[in-house]
Amino acid sequence: MPWRSPRKLLFLCAGLDLVAMGFAALLLNLLHGPNLLQPSWLVFVVGITYVLFSWLLGGYTLLRWPWLRLRLVIQRLLITGFATLSSLILLGWMLDFDRYSFILLDRIVLLELLGLQTVFALFIRLILRIISRSLSKPVWQLMAAPHHQIDVLREWQRNPFVRPPKLLNPRKLTNSSSLDSPVLRRPFSLAVAHDIDLSDHQRNQIGTLRSQGVVVTTIEDLAQRQLERIPPRLLPEEWLDLSDLPWTNELSFQRKLKRTADVALAMPMLLISMPIFLILSFAIWLEDRGPILYVQKRTGWMGQSFDLFKLRTMRVAGANAATPWTTKGDLRVTNVGAWMRRTRLDELPQLINVLRGEMSLIGPRPEQPRLDDQLAEQIPHYRKRYWMLPGLSGWAQVCGPAYPSTIDESELKLSYDLYYLRNWNLSLDLLILAKTFKTLLKFRGV
Repeated sequence: MPWRSPRKLLFLCAGLDLVAMGFAALLLNLLHGPNLLQPSWLVFVVGITYVLFSWLLGGYTLLRWPWLRLRLVIQRLLITGFATLSSLILLGWMLDFDRYSFILLDRIVLLELLGLQTVFALFIRLILRIISRSLSKPVWQLMAAPHHQIDVLREWQRNPFVRPPKLLNPRKLTNSSSLDSPVLRRPFSLAVAHDIDLSDHQRNQIGTLRSQGVVVTTIEDLAQRQLERIPPRLLPEEWLDLSDLPWTNELSFQRKLKRTADVALAMPMLLISMPIFLILSFAIWLEDRGPILYVQKRTGWMGQSFDLFKLRTMRVAGANAATPWTTKGDLRVTNVGAWMRRTRLDELPQLINVLRGEMSLIGPRPEQPRLDDQLAEQIPHYRKRYWMLPGLSGWAQVCGPAYPSTIDESELKLSYDLYYLRNWNLSLDLLILAKTFKTLLKFRGV
């Protein structure tokens, strides 16, 4: 699946970090004696803690920025080391590890260990950056209609991690001698837009390139590989049919598995979150003595509307008041509501929607029917986002704008929803859950 490729480097680096942590512990063992590694599982705990904080604080994200300044790389690694040190000291104090005389958890030893680990981690990342830079990746050449080229380049410019494709004039494929041109002699791959009008001879030339080992694909596939989203304006009108999706069948195993997972996770999550719900409810009522819950009509499966439940984060409006898009710094948001939006705790009551079968834990976020009608008129393929149950979190929520407030941002959000629709599987849902957890811990709800 195309979504896995950008994460291979992350898992490789995380594995090397664990190996480096073990090597650093062995070096300190020579200095402090054999008791340092007793019990041996403590080294693994320290290593996993370091990997977790490196993931949360961008220690692996920087691998996708081979041109990132060295100063910023060192800064992130130092912050990761400090966060790991602080959390382990706090954990040791809470669990009273002093009575066990764990040498590895001594503050000085921990400082030495994480200092060595920071040096090793920097070395690992520099080596991976050098390898990443030295690998010659084929240049993507793109053939698209003139009116389409601006849309294509704009979508790639939104992603700083990838190089935009080079535009290739179809006339370069007209003559067989053009295959030996400087442009085509270099390693390259070819993406063809759906609206390009090619002659039979040009199609034969593309077939010749394919037989010579050149990767030839569609612009949709290229967007999935590089952008991890599918921009709707780059797709043909007849793109994707409802019958192409396996989970539209009520007897589908994938659909039943997803529903089973929703219920199995939502029930304990709702029970565990009840104390938090009660505390937040009291805080909401205490601020302005208004209602605690906010109920709003949203669009669900196949366009059917349902009542969505949220903890109220805005000031009480009149019964017939308009409900425009929420913007950053919106004055309607209460003090308690602003904090809940950052942590997304205002979404907790939607676990009830999940149990009722109106939503899933993972899926496109539901929108207001009034806004849906407006967006469907201006954005192609918009209605297709409701070919799956709406979700509490989704690919667009962890990758795109949290609260889109313009047509352009809504179209960007839809591109992630279409990617999820096209590539859904259990692994992608687990990835979204992990990224949602990371978003919550970093207070990036808005």
